[in-house]
Amino acid sequence: MSLEQYLPVLLFLLVGFAVGVLPLLLGYVLGPNRPDPEKNSPYECGFEAFDDARMKFDVRYYLIAILFILFDLEIAFLFPWAVSLQDVGITGFVAVVVFLAILVVGFAYEWKKGALDWE
Repeated sequence: MSLEQYLPVLLFLLVGFAVGVLPLLLGYVLGPNRPDPEKNSPYECGFEAFDDARMKFDVRYYLIAILFILFDLEIAFLFPWAVSLQDVGITGFVAVVVFLAILVVGFAYEWKKGALDWE
């Protein structure tokens, strides 16, 4: 084995490193630097930073976040199905209709229970 075979791998690593690091360096060097108290204040999960770091958060925040991830991932499953719709035929279509029905029932249940309401 010669070192010529490793040249594409080395180039791939160098380009990947450059794509990852160069924008950060350019932003740091060329970006504006105008700090103020509001920009330097700590920010935690949409809540005003007060008390210590071990304060308890409202469980509704986590519930909304989990529901968003759940429904977002379920919708992401529709893209591969839409691409291969002609290949899966009527059986695949019925399976996705059942999947969407379950999704709608779950969404309606969460809506009725008030899990999506933010006070």
